[in-house]
Amino acid sequence: MDWKIFTRSILVITEKNVRIYYFKGPVIIFGLLFPLIMFLTFFIGRSLDLVLFFPGFLGMMLFFTASSVGPLITPWEKREKTYERLLSLPVILESVIIGDLLGGALFGILITTIVFCICAWLLHLTVMNAGLLAFSFILGSIAFAALGTLLSSPSTENPSNIMMLSSLVRLPLIFVSGIFIPLGQLTGWIYILTSLSPLTYLVDLFHAALNGDAVYPPWVDVLVIVAVILIFVLCAKGIQKRNLVKGI
Repeated sequence: MDWKIFTRSILVITEKNVRIYYFKGPVIIFGLLFPLIMFLTFFIGRSLDLVLFFPGFLGMMLFFTASSVGPLITPWEKREKTYERLLSLPVILESVIIGDLLGGALFGILITTIVFCICAWLLHLTVMNAGLLAFSFILGSIAFAALGTLLSSPSTENPSNIMMLSSLVRLPLIFVSGIFIPLGQLTGWIYILTSLSPLTYLVDLFHAALNGDAVYPPWVDVLVIVAVILIFVLCAKGIQKRNLVKGI
C-alpha cells in the first residue's frame, strides 16, 4: 500500500464530505437543533442544577453532531451513482470509511467546541482538567462519527431510510446513558443497562474533566470508547465490503 496516496485519498474524501454534507437539512436538524430542543424541554420549568447536568448535555450534543453527517454520505453517494466511482483506484474502501469518519468527527468537534465555549461563558463553568476535556472531545467525536458511518452502511439509495434507522438507534441511547439521571444515582438493572451504552462513558469522561465526579476511572472510559471505535469501523467495513461483493 502506498501510504502517501492512501493519506491523500482520505483527506480528499474528507474535504469533499465537508463541502457537500455539512449544510444538508438533516445534519442541521439532527446535529444542532434536536439536542438543543431536547435539553431545553427537559430543563425548562424544573429547578435542576445546570452545572451538574451540563456534562450530559455536552455528551448529547457531541453524540448527535458527530453522528449526524455519516448516515447521509453513503446512501447519498449511491443515489447519485458516485459511490462506485469513489472506489476506483487508487482509492480503497478503507479510505472511504476513514474519510467519512473524519468528516463527521470534525463536524462534532467544531460545533460542540463552539457550544461549550458559549455555555462556559454564560454559566461560568470551571474546568478541572482541560487536557482530558480536549481529549474527550476528540475521542468521542471519532467514536460517534464511526457510529454514523456504520449506520450508513446498509444497502439503500434512499437517505431517508438511513435517517429513520439512525433515529431508532440514537434516540434510545440518550435515555440510557446517564444524561438526564446522573450515573451515581442509578442502581440495579437500570445501572447495568446504562453501562451498555457507549455514550455513558463519554458523559462520564466529561464529568471527570469538568466536575471531577466521574463514576468510572478515566482509563476505563477511554478503553471502552476505543473498543467501540474499532467495533464500529470493522462492522462498517464488513457490511460495505459484503455489499460490494454482492453488487448492491
